[in-house]
Amino acid sequence: MLRWAVIFLIVALIAGALGFWGIMGTAAAIAKVLFFIFIAFFLLMLLLGLFVGSKV
Repeated sequence: MLRWAVIFLIVALIAGALGFWGIMGTAAAIAKVLFFIFIAFFLLMLLLGLFVGSKV
């Protein structure tokens, strides 16, 4: 999922450099959402690994 966030970030940067402001905004918003979903998923798995993994 982090890979998709980076891909959309690169698309946003290229679109911004070429002057496609609408595409840039959309790609940047998608990259931001995917990044925060990745962070939330990472923290959830980290907490589950710390608390549940030690009981197994």
